[in-house]
Amino acid sequence: MSPPNNGTANRLIHEQSPYLRQHAHNPVDWYAWDEEAFRHAREQDKPIFLSIGYSTCHWCHVMAEESFEDEDVAALLNDTFICIKVDREERPDIDSTYMTAAQAITGTGGWPLTVFMTPDRRPFYAATYLPKHARYGQPGLMEIVPRIRELWDTDREELLTTAGRIATALRNMTLPSDGLPNQDSLEAGYRQLHDAYDAVHGGFGTAPRFPTPHRLLFLLRYWRRTSISGALNMVEATLQAMHNGGMYDHVGGGFHRYATDAAWHVPHYEKMLYDQALLVIAHLEAYQATGRQRYADVAMETLDYVLRDMRHPDGGFYAAEDADTADGEGAFYRWNKQDVETVLGDQAPLFLQSYDVSDEGTLHRIATAEQLAGKHDISKQEVCRRLAQARRALRETRDTRDRPARDDKILADWNALMIVALARAGQALDDTRYTQAGEQAMAFLWRHLHDDGGILHRYRDGHVMEQRFATDAAFSIWALIELYMATFTPVYLARAIRVQEDMFERFWDNADGGFFLTEHDSDVPLARSKPTEDGALPSANAVAMYNLLRLSHLTGDPRWGERAEQLRKLSAPARRWPTAHTMWLSALEMAFDTPRELVVTGPRQREAMAAIRTIQRHYLPHTVILLKADGIEDVAPYTTDMQTGDNTLFYVCTGQACRAPSTHMEAAFKALDPPVRHDTAEP
Repeated sequence: MSPPNNGTANRLIHEQSPYLRQHAHNPVDWYAWDEEAFRHAREQDKPIFLSIGYSTCHWCHVMAEESFEDEDVAALLNDTFICIKVDREERPDIDSTYMTAAQAITGTGGWPLTVFMTPDRRPFYAATYLPKHARYGQPGLMEIVPRIRELWDTDREELLTTAGRIATALRNMTLPSDGLPNQDSLEAGYRQLHDAYDAVHGGFGTAPRFPTPHRLLFLLRYWRRTSISGALNMVEATLQAMHNGGMYDHVGGGFHRYATDAAWHVPHYEKMLYDQALLVIAHLEAYQATGRQRYADVAMETLDYVLRDMRHPDGGFYAAEDADTADGEGAFYRWNKQDVETVLGDQAPLFLQSYDVSDEGTLHRIATAEQLAGKHDISKQEVCRRLAQARRALRETRDTRDRPARDDKILADWNALMIVALARAGQALDDTRYTQAGEQAMAFLWRHLHDDGGILHRYRDGHVMEQRFATDAAFSIWALIELYMATFTPVYLARAIRVQEDMFERFWDNADGGFFLTEHDSDVPLARSKPTEDGALPSANAVAMYNLLRLSHLTGDPRWGERAEQLRKLSAPARRWPTAHTMWLSALEMAFDTPRELVVTGPRQREAMAAIRTIQRHYLPHTVILLKADGIEDVAPYTTDMQTGDNTLFYVCTGQACRAPSTHMEAAFKALDPPVRHDTAEP
């Protein structure tokens, strides 16, 4: 962001959001979203100019520098509107409402989101990025705002009619009710992804290319059930394309937000915590499914980046790193060949044979360690060692550059996803570093953002935001379940149950079922939303169904399975638009499959844990595992009568019935991994 234009701070200086504080020295007379803003709009009889974005949004920065820091634009906005700035990451409820309105008005959406609305919060015009002046057929603020002011003063009835029509449409939005998804919907989801798949570059659709890891999670589950190789091939090719391309930070680890081109070479450089988490989960599941070490390596490199650069000293995780510095977007990350040769010296040729340096300054992999080993007549291990040393040298040099800003707020839902990733790494890789980091992050959330069973949304610098959202609860339950299966500490499972109960109390729609995004007593704009589609984050309702199914099998409590069936009717859109609801499809894969429970007992916990870790290295997405230890009978009473003899015992349970225990891990594993339908037909 540019330095302040006039040196005078506006109201946003008192806010905790880094995004809002970026605009605290604009000449625009910004308000936060609060009653003061709406009261002044009513008293001054002005419409509202609502601007929604986030701190690492490149085009938000562009609009701010071009317009919000411009005295002429600011004067026009201040004279015409009450201007409100919203951080979409802190207030996803506001963002969801007005993004839906923008899509209804314009057919598109994105950030920055610009909305003109009445003092009673009804939108009548929406757009995304707007330049100062019109260009290339795109309207500009200096032309739009006078026209809005003229209509407000002379033909307000037209604006109010439009606003009323849009508000009514938003309030009356209903989900399709043309049947619940079934196994045919799973097949349709696969076919649609197959048809959208780019067989040349990997990924789905056209540029820009977003990672959408929850699509990959569904494809892995679909492959596991059907053995259709095309599903696994799409996952592997997409993961490899993302990692080989410029979207992956080959020097420092972690993934940039998305690629602007079809080949994944040119990224938008911001790094989001949730992308790291979801992509780690996808890579770990691919590792479990295939045994290929490359996926484990990417997961570890990404987690190591997060633990190094995005971690609060007390264990939580920051939200994001920006793309921009004073030298421009992505300047911190870009290289040219001369830079590489200067830093690496005689090691540069090997590095440049492995990585191409593009004209845009990005690195992308062009040769594997195996290929270079053969070319140079050295071992693969030696190639990997030299390349790791080269990347480390480049990172140390890069760290002397002007680093992009970091959004240091700590969001409960995004942190919970990272805890899922860390706990999964602890399970699949048998690495206590990651498990311990996940436990420390959960301790941070529980200390700062847990409140009487529920989960609050945001912590920053000792300040807690009072709002809470369904995503905070759903993702935290997922994290607690994964932490239980990483540590087998029953308190995590007990906490998951408590948060699940609280989620029903605060968010459940008693009339129509499903979880609202906001609490029952929250002050929401226009209408309470109940999102079902996956976006950058998976749907909270879909994650909730997945959680409920797993809680049912972990605890043996039938009420959770019954609740999952009640929630299933909210998955109706997955029948019509399966590829927009792939987290639902993953949950439905579990619902339609035959999940299994494995309970391990034994006098020597270390021996039992070693056996469990061996099993967890494999891909068993619909198996839950319990260790009989002190306290587990309180949350899983069906384990009470399971023996703890002289040897480690393995109980495999299916459909409310348990087999006789086995002393052989291999026999238990075989029962957990039954033959699947070998249907190799492709669409």
